Amino acid sequence: MSFKTPSLLPGEVDNLRKRSVAESTENCCDPEHHQRFTRLQIQPDRLFFGPHHPDVGALATPSPDGSVHHFCQFTPKCLLAVSRGAHGNSPPRHGEEGWHDGTSRTTIRVDNEVEAHREANNYKFGFRKWKGNVTEKPIEDRSDIDKELHTDLSIVKNTEVPVVTVGNIVYVFLLGWWVSLTYLLICPVMFLTVFGVPYGKVCLKLAWYIIWPFGKSIQRACRLVDLSAVKPTNCDIVPQEHDDKDLVGDKDCAPLLVSSPLPVEIPVPTRPPRKTTKHWCRVGTFLWLLLGYPVLAVVHCLAFVLSWLPVFTIPIAKMNSRILTTVLLMAPEDIEIHSLDKKDVCQTRVVLYCYQAFNVYYYKYTVQGINIFALNLLPLVFVTLIAGYADREHEYFSTETMFTIAITSIIPLSYYIGMGIASISAQSNFAVGAVVNATFGSITEMTFYITALLRGHRAGSNCYEEIVKSALAGTLIGCILFIPGICMTIGGIKHSEQRFNSRSAGVSSALLFISIGGVFAPTLFSKTFGNLVCENCSSTPGNGTVPFTCKDCRYDTTTADPHLILSHIEPLVYTISVLLPVSYLIGLIFTLKTHAHIYDIHVSDGHGGQAHGHPVVHWSRWRALAVLIFATVLMACCADLCTVNIEPILSHSSVSQYFIGVTVLAMVPELPEIVNGIQFALQNNISLSLEVGSCIAVQVCMIQIPLLVLFNAFYDVGFVLVFSDIHLWASIFSVILVNYIFMDGKCDYFQGTALVAVYFIVLAVYFFAPSPRSC
Repeated sequence: MSFKTPSLLPGEVDNLRKRSVAESTENCCDPEHHQRFTRLQIQPDRLFFGPHHPDVGALATPSPDGSVHHFCQFTPKCLLAVSRGAHGNSPPRHGEEGWHDGTSRTTIRVDNEVEAHREANNYKFGFRKWKGNVTEKPIEDRSDIDKELHTDLSIVKNTEVPVVTVGNIVYVFLLGWWVSLTYLLICPVMFLTVFGVPYGKVCLKLAWYIIWPFGKSIQRACRLVDLSAVKPTNCDIVPQEHDDKDLVGDKDCAPLLVSSPLPVEIPVPTRPPRKTTKHWCRVGTFLWLLLGYPVLAVVHCLAFVLSWLPVFTIPIAKMNSRILTTVLLMAPEDIEIHSLDKKDVCQTRVVLYCYQAFNVYYYKYTVQGINIFALNLLPLVFVTLIAGYADREHEYFSTETMFTIAITSIIPLSYYIGMGIASISAQSNFAVGAVVNATFGSITEMTFYITALLRGHRAGSNCYEEIVKSALAGTLIGCILFIPGICMTIGGIKHSEQRFNSRSAGVSSALLFISIGGVFAPTLFSKTFGNLVCENCSSTPGNGTVPFTCKDCRYDTTTADPHLILSHIEPLVYTISVLLPVSYLIGLIFTLKTHAHIYDIHVSDGHGGQAHGHPVVHWSRWRALAVLIFATVLMACCADLCTVNIEPILSHSSVSQYFIGVTVLAMVPELPEIVNGIQFALQNNISLSLEVGSCIAVQVCMIQIPLLVLFNAFYDVGFVLVFSDIHLWASIFSVILVNYIFMDGKCDYFQGTALVAVYFIVLAVYFFAPSPRSC
């Protein structure tokens, strides 16, 4: 039976577009989110996965003259049915199956072509999912919150935010009073020098400013033009964008641009040539640089560090930095402090203006594209390496402390590796991106596993092998249960119900079943053909009435048949280690080539325009590659310190070694992935949140475990792919449960909490389980 696509008249297309917009109003993104989209039109024939739909581009991308505000994350159902019919390859469908086809199409708008590649890679099978941008977004295209975070505290704003807040009061008690006290102590010293009297007066003024800087501004005195006589009223906000160095030059004394209904000209007298200042040639300046500035530099640096590390108090860190680098180096007669009246304040540029000490949105703050938390944790990596290798006898740091900081250091390194992978993949073609993801995608876990196996082999202990198996099983269980569960829960709280592509989720579930079946096949084989060995058996000879009892029974493949491992289990492991990567390759071909329409991704900007300039990439390809290599080396060192300092914990801890492996060693390296998944869920993109966990679990089974087997084949460290019963049944139960959750293509916070609750139940089982016999 053939289906013909009826031709649509222009009037019918307009009516259809209006109806689709009306039906999809509730699924549209927030208006604040739309304002962040920019102006690059990515051609559908370049970034459209699956068959080309020539009519979809015209219908799915709204015109820039009004329909852009109604543009949604995916094409509405009725609009998609027409676009598929126009293609002619698949007939229009109805009912539930038609709905799944409708939601499988996802339209994404991006800033530039590099970001388009990054977004498209997120939907590719086998590629690491990355939420952050790899290019610098123009400041005018950012949200108001992001603009506020990246302000340099040199603009006075007419805001309605009160200056008397809890955060500002806490600042006074924690930082303000002792920094102000330092100025009061320096003040008499400068007065005693006679030549430093002007700086003593400045210290007195800054002491009162530091203790409560909110709502006050530090300005440069304008001696050439008296602007106090020009007092604009009810003026609009007109930002003047200059570099920080403009604060030092004559531009600070220029009159401000004032917007009003009628153009108003403010007469400004002609300025005579400014004379070169002799500030640096005074005796008082040398005394200030010798006696006052060094002490205040130490104090402000300490205050900067103490306010920068908590992240949310970064405005205070910026204030201390500006005072140290600009205000204290100005001529004393140029420093003026004013209390601003909100009624008369226009947006103008000054030397320093701070109105808040605490901002909760600073968790979004980035420096060169690097998240602030990853940046603040980077010094911990170097502290770990110095303390770990310099204090081998643990004279200053205990083994528990060293293990804690070493395992914490893995978190920022995992972030840098992920950002490096995303940067290279976004700037390269598919082949290079696939190689980079396959090479470095599992480098964090593989570094720890290989280091632990080598440590156990040298120590002659099988406990490290059990820890590695526990970490593998813990990663599987956490990625199957916890990551989807926490994303569903947090996303479901913000969005009552979230829908995802059930077909792509079905592919991931099938790959999970293949992975779990292949990984645990040698374990099931050993249970079937191994001997049941029991200990602590009790019986009374000649007395048949006393029952024969045994305790601590287990299947042992080593004592039952010495040749069982060499002749049967090892060939089976090698066979599975070949089949699993082949299955992974088949999955790549299936999802990226032959059945790419399952994802059906269309990247567009919704404006039909071109890019505004060349995108500024945070990390170039070579820089990203250098970061990857450097982070991998540091990861190997931190993993080595983890394995060195975990031995006393394994020997003397009252907690089961199983529990340590499935929690700390398994989930700590995955924290950046968990954060990415939560961010996707908050943006109502639950499909990518679910793919985060499935992608990691599939990579563990189909890439990491075969690599461990390959490593053991060349360097025998005693790694046998036979897991304990608790790992076997916990993993199988997790896959069955999550496959049941994924069946209907929708989720809410109840299903998410169910998965999280089951995960914690499994963790409770591990917590109370006895430690492995080899430990």
